[in-house]
Amino acid sequence: MKKSLFTLVALMAIVACKNKTENISEENIKTEAVATFPSDVISFMDEWKILLGDGTYKNTLTNYEKQNFFYVENENGTDWVVYKTPNAGITSRTSSNTRTELGQKAHWIPETGGKLTGTLKVQHVSTSGDARVAASYSVVVGQIHSDEGHENEPIKIFYKKFPGHTKGSVFWNYEINTKGANSKRWDYSTAVWGNDMSVVGTSPSEYPQEPKDGIELGEEFSYEINVYKGIMYLTFSSEGHDTVKFTKNLLKSDFAQKTDIPQQIWSLYASIGRDGVERENAYAGEIQYFKQGAYNQTNGKNPEDNIVWSTGSETYGGDIAKQYANGCYAEVWFKEATVGAGSEPTNK
Repeated sequence: MKKSLFTLVALMAIVACKNKTENISEENIKTEAVATFPSDVISFMDEWKILLGDGTYKNTLTNYEKQNFFYVENENGTDWVVYKTPNAGITSRTSSNTRTELGQKAHWIPETGGKLTGTLKVQHVSTSGDARVAASYSVVVGQIHSDEGHENEPIKIFYKKFPGHTKGSVFWNYEINTKGANSKRWDYSTAVWGNDMSVVGTSPSEYPQEPKDGIELGEEFSYEINVYKGIMYLTFSSEGHDTVKFTKNLLKSDFAQKTDIPQQIWSLYASIGRDGVERENAYAGEIQYFKQGAYNQTNGKNPEDNIVWSTGSETYGGDIAKQYANGCYAEVWFKEATVGAGSEPTNK
């Protein structure tokens, strides 16, 4: 009797263990089956292609990821799409800076319009660079790019933070659609929170004063670029900060004469001789498309050759692993984004 009872208990224990093992296996299989891709977080990925910081190009982004460049992180139950790129890697045809950045497949003209939104936080910008250079320690997180003519950019949205500062700046640049030679082009920079691009250090390692109303690394903010009937309407918002709005006409230039060039440009671009004017109808009729992600503005080029854009950052000979290990990269997280047609703004 005792032997039979012992045998029965032993058999029950074996069955229980077997069931527990099966349940654990089923959980593991289920976990592996629901691995999250960027396209699971932001559903518009089928409307984009991407160029990664190592030169990888992908035209189809549904169920696509690449670790260390384009992938998903979950933080406190929220999924984020991560865009990460080193200071030096393989760049696009039109730039010497690396990017892990989406490019919109659809194209449009300002008269037709389009809208791009994003909610994001910048997690890292390069900690190496020359403080005198306007582009140092910065990353572009959204832009409009032309696909013809000079292929200039009506807007680039930047985040920039100097080493040792807690708060950085968000600003947007308008690049003129240069009349004549594009070698004379320049960007006019407008502050959103913190400083504009023209606030730089007095020496390679001396930084300006930290902005009091800036944005910290890891602090969320949102933007909307809405182009409607040729007018670009911009909205920037962040909890604890004033919502800021701007309007820019893309069909008629504000910079068609030398006398229209702002003092910011004379000061910032004087050393590299960029004093061009814009064609009178600006970007009218010119094919455009949106870009979004992490377009790293730091590079290893000599600042003495271009004090605005050549940042003299550390690149470790292009070794991406070393750059990541030593803070020489940009990293941007998005949790929400949309793209579509432009719409009439409710409050112009």
